[in-house]
Amino acid sequence: MTYSCLRFYCLLLFVGIILVGSDAYGQSLEELRKRKEKTASEIEYINSLLKETNSKSKASLNRLSVLEKQIKLQDALINNITGEIGYLDSSIQQNSSRIDSLSLTLQEVKNKYASMVRYADRNEDNSNQLLFILSAQDFNQAYKRFIYLKQYADYRRKQAEKIVAYKHAISDQLLDFNKRKDDKQQLLVSKVNQTKIIERQKKQQKGVYTELHQKEKDLGKKLESQRKAELRLQQEIERVISDEAKKVAHKSTSDKSVVLTSEDKALSGGFSNNRGKFPWPVLRGLITDHFGEHPHAVLKYVTVRNSGVDITTQAHSKVRSIFKGEVTKVVAIPGGNIAVIIRHGSYLTVYSNLSEVFVKAGQQVDGKEDIGSVYTDQSDDNKCVLKFQLWHENTKLDPEAWLHKM
Repeated sequence: MTYSCLRFYCLLLFVGIILVGSDAYGQSLEELRKRKEKTASEIEYINSLLKETNSKSKASLNRLSVLEKQIKLQDALINNITGEIGYLDSSIQQNSSRIDSLSLTLQEVKNKYASMVRYADRNEDNSNQLLFILSAQDFNQAYKRFIYLKQYADYRRKQAEKIVAYKHAISDQLLDFNKRKDDKQQLLVSKVNQTKIIERQKKQQKGVYTELHQKEKDLGKKLESQRKAELRLQQEIERVISDEAKKVAHKSTSDKSVVLTSEDKALSGGFSNNRGKFPWPVLRGLITDHFGEHPHAVLKYVTVRNSGVDITTQAHSKVRSIFKGEVTKVVAIPGGNIAVIIRHGSYLTVYSNLSEVFVKAGQQVDGKEDIGSVYTDQSDDNKCVLKFQLWHENTKLDPEAWLHKM
């Protein structure tokens, strides 16, 4: 391969690297934009939840929790935008460097080509080329001169092709450069707007918090009522576990866990294999109170103990079983509306604060089958919260770790 051919292939490789680099940037940028769109979608959903409540309605813990989630997502959206701006800044700088490098190389190639053209104008025409061949001492020399002239013509053609290739590469880089600059400008405007939104949200959150703080006694009473309802529900769950254990004839007296049939074991195995993949018990919602012990949102001296998670959703939302199983109990809980307990082998799922149910004890249900509707509290800011628990025999589990990430 001649030197000129080698340089030409190097050029094609260089242009190819530029295009691959652009694709790599596009993929990364696409990932950033997907995360931003997902966050924006979640914010839109939260806004729809807040719109369901009367803006003049009294402050509530649930509203405070939703606002807190909204602010976190708004902050995440701003961080996404900032990351995208930083990414575009970096790619803009690299594009600028590539354009400068390509322009310098293009000028070098054009200068060389211009010299060749000037030389050709002075020394080359058909008669001169023919005379150059015919003046050879022998046939072998004439043939070599013929090959030389052919290679020279090929070299000139490749130089012209290189000029065209460089021009196209520069044009593509300029288009990408300008597009990224426009995208960056739009993102800067969006970031300013989103910052103003989060400032308004924080102001609203502060107002709700202040109003709730002035009602500590009422909050204390509600918390106590909630604890009593949760205690009754836990007693029912423990009763279900105990009743299931009594049904097993061959049970060790020292073992307090439920002895399972082969069918139950198969069901349990299928359940445990889906950790982190289960559908949510409502079509869409957000967790406004997490599993375990944590400080009260307003009464900081009070510790909240949640046996599951609270999922805030839209009014009158349907509730569905997250996995196939058997309804073992449907029970009315004073202060907690209706609860449905479903057994999946050695696992139990509990769906409480329902206004109505569509199933009965002993009924087999499939995954994602509707089992009831969430209670909507019109006297408390239209709050619609499903309380969802997950148990493995007599051990509470964090449901959030078992549900797929929305």
